Amino acid sequence: MRTSQMLIPTLRDDPGEAETVSHRLMLRAGMIRKVAAGVYTYLPLGLRVLRKVEGIVREEMNRAGAQELLMPIASPAELWRETGRWDFYGKELFRFKDRHERDFCLGPTHEEVITDLIRREVRSYRQLPLNCYQIQTKFRDEIRPRFGLMRGREFIMKDAYSFDKDEEGAKLSYQKMYDAYQRIFARCGLTFRAVEADTGLIGGSSSHEFMVLAETGEETIVYADGGTYAANVERAEVLPPAEASTEPLRPLRKVATPGARTVAEVCAFLNVSPQQLVKTLLYKTPKEIVAVLIRGDHEANEVKLKKLLGVTDLELADPETVAKTTGAPVGFAGPIGLKNVRILADQSVAVMRNLVAGGNEANHHYVDANKDRDFAGVQVADLRNALVGDVSPRGDGRLKIAKGIEVGHVFMLGTKYSKAMGSAFLDPQGQERLAVMGCYGIGVSRTAAAAIEQNHDAKGIIWPVPIAPFHVHLLPLSQSDAVQKQAKILYDQLGQAGIEVLWDDRDERAGVKFNDADLIGAPLHLVIGEKGLAQGQVELKARRTGTVTKLPPAEVPVTVKTRLSDKDPATGS
Repeated sequence: MRTSQMLIPTLRDDPGEAETVSHRLMLRAGMIRKVAAGVYTYLPLGLRVLRKVEGIVREEMNRAGAQELLMPIASPAELWRETGRWDFYGKELFRFKDRHERDFCLGPTHEEVITDLIRREVRSYRQLPLNCYQIQTKFRDEIRPRFGLMRGREFIMKDAYSFDKDEEGAKLSYQKMYDAYQRIFARCGLTFRAVEADTGLIGGSSSHEFMVLAETGEETIVYADGGTYAANVERAEVLPPAEASTEPLRPLRKVATPGARTVAEVCAFLNVSPQQLVKTLLYKTPKEIVAVLIRGDHEANEVKLKKLLGVTDLELADPETVAKTTGAPVGFAGPIGLKNVRILADQSVAVMRNLVAGGNEANHHYVDANKDRDFAGVQVADLRNALVGDVSPRGDGRLKIAKGIEVGHVFMLGTKYSKAMGSAFLDPQGQERLAVMGCYGIGVSRTAAAAIEQNHDAKGIIWPVPIAPFHVHLLPLSQSDAVQKQAKILYDQLGQAGIEVLWDDRDERAGVKFNDADLIGAPLHLVIGEKGLAQGQVELKARRTGTVTKLPPAEVPVTVKTRLSDKDPATGS
């Protein structure tokens, strides 16, 4: 393809609206343009990348035995009311009425629609297992769409849904999808990890997220340095302390701590470490107020807390509620003497001795407080975020932390949706049984953005070979007949070899062409200049490493094919 014939509106300067690397570079490289908040047009270069990702996804889904279909983006409220998600999903579900005043929504996901289809079409165990997928536009009305394609309202997603006769079959379907996802992201040329994750709004018994590792990632993941354990920080298990403190108990004292509210202030005032202090956090649920005890150097994990309490709505208590419940302003709450409040403690707190806690009185704290002796009836659980250096819950080393971008998610749903919607089949004995389900999503547009977050430098994008919009950026530096003739010959030869080439045929300065080529990020740049050509040479540059190789034009096709192979380190593929 010739640059002069493509819509590639590159920008010299960073757009003011761009907040992330991928957002900035996709705008500058002319790959996307904003239509509305969180809604984008994909320009030709950007669409080529999406089609590459889709192609890999489609091949691996078909290889795993899934069947492609296409469901509507709009679905009636009746289906969502059957599962209870019409109200539960919240404002992200974009609701509207048709001309007959019937309620509809734009699908953020399609569990209801696919389950409705299967309950009407599948009646016998002989029709199972079944796995259906689609690649389609989704819409979620994010309250703050941001980061370009990373958190938009409209996005392209692959979602698949499996239906099995029993749990054993469902686990097999889940594993097939897990393995397919491993192949998909490896084929996309990405560095990623599959991590244990929370099931969130989708629900179900277990799930894994596939995270592209990038310093700019929104998600925090923990992983074992000596094994395979990895989990989203929201899901990461923390083992109880190996040993409890054996320090002799000291008498409880209440001391004045004027103006000392925060962990740092209290520790400085009392000359103690954060490991000796316990924070008392008050949370509100729809039914009750709970006090959560967390060691001073730890952070509460609200996902774990929600699971323990069996709630979806949870928020920190406001200052008025804190004062009414404890008799003290924020910063002085503690477990001693706390009445009519359920008290939960992280397992690290349970083994502490002679701890510091709020005094439930303004400007006062308790010193040398001890569980059971000074405050009893406490429920102990894993309620904190994992930290670097914690022992892996699988016994395979110590935990480390990395940043990641979620690009895929697999869920073991069980009968959550089939039960709610009556998706049943007849077993060999003629008995009606519920289908056991799984669901599996990949953010196609998000994967493209995540690839940029992981693969870029100060000059622009560095595409992995499998999803690059073009393999080679052809850069003739002169309009002379000799240079243009050689460019045409190489363009044709590379095209005949199945190599995708973007030919910059513009009458522009060399610097402009080089800057655009670095910005767009094709894996290889093929430079043809008058001086080099006079010496019988052209230059082949690897975008990732900057390595330049001079070679005769006749050797270009074979050399390019080698460089683009998955065995050549110069392209980083």
